[in-house]
Amino acid sequence: MEDGERETWTTDEFGLCHTGEVGVVLDDGTVPRPVYFDASSGGGGRAVSQWSVYDGRLRQGPCAAALRAVCSCGWNGPEQHLDWDEIGDQDLQTAGANAADTCMRDWDAHTVEVERSAVPLPEAVTVLLAQLEVEVEKLAKSSPLAAIRAARRLEVLAAQTAYWPAPEARRDADPGQAAAALGLDESGARALLARFGRWSPYS
Repeated sequence: MEDGERETWTTDEFGLCHTGEVGVVLDDGTVPRPVYFDASSGGGGRAVSQWSVYDGRLRQGPCAAALRAVCSCGWNGPEQHLDWDEIGDQDLQTAGANAADTCMRDWDAHTVEVERSAVPLPEAVTVLLAQLEVEVEKLAKSSPLAAIRAARRLEVLAAQTAYWPAPEARRDADPGQAAAALGLDESGARALLARFGRWSPYS
């Protein structure tokens, strides 16, 4: 779908590499262009791709036949068909809410699969990271500044411990392999390795 204003979802770990949203499918199987809304003052307007504007009504976009979860990585979820005989004159934002919620759950399941397909971490590391998160959250309740210092120490630790593995990972894995192992797209994986290895992502 072309860019336009719409609600999107991301996860903390995968960020923009897996940006999800509710996508719209028309009767002919195509994806509609954004709907353009003129400004009331006549000085420009805005393009909107939010699923709820595709109700086929006057001056708005075509009528959505189905909704589906989509992800910036190219993944698409199953279609949730809309029954317009049942919807009738209802506002699509309300009538399609259940279908949209299903799309979000489908995308959540997709990100779980992305996480599972990423290179696994040893159990000891996973446990330590979980304990660390709990301890810092507890610290934040009693001493927010101490929690900030702890978070800063974690940033420093991340930079130090990833500095040497970054060039080795770039040497041992091609961009596609690195992206799959990290649960990112190739651009995201390249940028992450560059940040940890302290080189230009364009080199």
